[in-house]
Amino acid sequence: MENKTYKQKEIIKLRELIKNIDTAMFTTNSEDGLVSRPMKTQEVEFDGDLWFFTKKETDKYREILQNSDVNVTYAGKSYVSVRGKAEIVEDINKKKELWNAAYEKLMETSYDDPNVILLKVKVETAEYWETGNMVKQMIYFYQKITGNNSYNEKMNETISLN
Repeated sequence: MENKTYKQKEIIKLRELIKNIDTAMFTTNSEDGLVSRPMKTQEVEFDGDLWFFTKKETDKYREILQNSDVNVTYAGKSYVSVRGKAEIVEDINKKKELWNAAYEKLMETSYDDPNVILLKVKVETAEYWETGNMVKQMIYFYQKITGNNSYNEKMNETISLN
């Protein structure tokens, strides 16, 4: 049986680690290997899913159609590496909800453009490293959201959100 209190604490911890980091490195699998590119992080409360805007006319769109495994990394006061499955979302209401004027300028279009899509990354695991008192500390945390696996304190190395 899953420990919801522990899970919520881990989601909150990850939310705190990535909040205020505007740009993430989004890594997909291409035919030639792994490819990373910067993407703007959505300004929404992290709840286990990450959201990004892109267009259908991109390599990352085609790569995700072939292989939905992705990695998203954040660098700020901490370093965070998130692994998950990407899903293509074309829901006009969700696009409208997450859209802002910066995207209009950046993407040179509007949310209702049929070429504009959302990438929803369902986070499966995350690792983070923090620095403090001039000594680097490596910290991992582990968690299960779906209850597929049980939490074991001895495995306190990663967070698992699947």
